[in-house]
Amino acid sequence: MKRMSPWLLLVAFIVSVNCFADSTDSAALFKSKCAMCHGSDGTGNTMGQKLGVKSYKSPDIQKQSDADLKNAITNGKGKMPSYKSLTPEQVGGLVKYVRELGK
Repeated sequence: MKRMSPWLLLVAFIVSVNCFADSTDSAALFKSKCAMCHGSDGTGNTMGQKLGVKSYKSPDIQKQSDADLKNAITNGKGKMPSYKSLTPEQVGGLVKYVRELGK
């Protein structure tokens, strides 16, 4: 039986840690930047409903492309503020998180 290279094991470990960290970081970022209006589950809380926030489960949101969502996060949209201070990786992580909440 062949043994796995220690380097291969190290790479696999780093990839798995980074995937978990990205998911955790995106959830924390969502909680700190988005949840006050969009709600922790993405369906919009009371404040968000007053502002016209749509649920991430709505077809209007889910049919938007990733580029559209990235643009809205980065540049703002309607009453939503811009988050130009976020890195492209953070914005991409938020888009993935929004897609998960929309399921």
